[in-house]
Amino acid sequence: MPKSSPPPELPARLLMHPEMIKACRLRDFGRVFQMVKRHAGIYPSMIAKRCDLTPSRVGEVIGGKRKLLHMDVVERISDGLRIPGHMLGLAQRTWEEPPASCATDRQVPSHMTEHPASNSPPSSDVESILASAACTSPSASMLQALRSSIEDYWRRDDEHGGEPLRPAVIGQLRYVESLLKEGGRDGMQRELLSVAAELARLAGWTHFDARQFSQARLYFSQALELAKDIDDRQFMANVLACMSLQSTYQDRPVDALALATAAQDHARATSGTPRVLSMLAMREAFAHATLGSRSGTHAAISEAHRHFERISHGDPDPSWVTYFNEHKLIVDTGIAHGRLGEAEIAEPLIADALRRESSANRRGRAFHAFWLARTQFQQGKLEQACHTAMDALTPASAVTSERVTGHLREFSVQLSPHRREPAAVAFESQLRQLLPTGVSGSPRP
Repeated sequence: MPKSSPPPELPARLLMHPEMIKACRLRDFGRVFQMVKRHAGIYPSMIAKRCDLTPSRVGEVIGGKRKLLHMDVVERISDGLRIPGHMLGLAQRTWEEPPASCATDRQVPSHMTEHPASNSPPSSDVESILASAACTSPSASMLQALRSSIEDYWRRDDEHGGEPLRPAVIGQLRYVESLLKEGGRDGMQRELLSVAAELARLAGWTHFDARQFSQARLYFSQALELAKDIDDRQFMANVLACMSLQSTYQDRPVDALALATAAQDHARATSGTPRVLSMLAMREAFAHATLGSRSGTHAAISEAHRHFERISHGDPDPSWVTYFNEHKLIVDTGIAHGRLGEAEIAEPLIADALRRESSANRRGRAFHAFWLARTQFQQGKLEQACHTAMDALTPASAVTSERVTGHLREFSVQLSPHRREPAAVAFESQLRQLLPTGVSGSPRP
């Protein structure tokens, strides 16, 4: 393919279309090629030329007679059609803008930039044409695709951290906002508002995980307003719980407690399920522990366990709370005790949960290993704590999460009085090898 004349980028609305996102995620290139033809006017012969494929092979893929599985072919399709690497599960391609250019909040992702010479938005008539071309009339299948992509974002958030997902999440949020502006049936508008609220919460979470608290609060506030528009008080409780957790990280325990209490009020007002109430009670426990209130922490932990014991198979749990299982209850109980300084109680709970932690949840493993190391260190078990902290380094190095690396930096600072101990030396050496910036600061937990 001639390098002197790079192929033009696909329309932004096509790249943000939920069906396109889903097709790319599944590497369903038959569907990808069909959508590229329909919405970008790139016909099979042109696809073949741009992706270094034979026309007959492209035709077989579109007809469902052939699958494209080899990585080099996937990379050629990404480069030839200008599909951003993250959409196909690839590393960032050389033709994409550097990550730093996408880090600014609310900035347009790199794959949505048309030409460097023009920074102004398209005219209204071009916007109308693009809207028509993208088939933006909401449908049940579109909503299903949107919700499926959100579930996938959360899975990938656990595996890789949220920051790499942020451009795609915010781009999809903007897409749903454009659909809402076009209006439509009341029932469909309500569903779109619900999807927008979930995407806004996810965008807030990716900023929170990166310790970009101001931007996180903006997106959480947007999610709260969207949920309020459809009177989804359980989801409002969910967002308030996220904001409460963030306040504990910002050393604002009074705010954290107020937000956790408000979350529980919203959930009770709509007969929140036992699982929802259990999760919210644990958020309250975190707030009390950060305040240093032993009685408040213990009471909230007991309430969380009482609610959890009431869970039954037929409960109408919202999808966003299904992650809160028995394993999560145990580890959060341990962390609450750990925040309070009750290391002897916390250690066996966190250790048991860590043994059962899924290897796919890399951030969770790193996060919980840190808390286990912290409780061991509080008890004077220096060597054991350092070995546990080293166990956190491998999963931590595989995710982009400033929240996790910040905890490890904090642990490094706590080791300062013991720098010459062999276990501490081994930890520091591995920390510098896997996380080169690991000792640059000491944020609070």
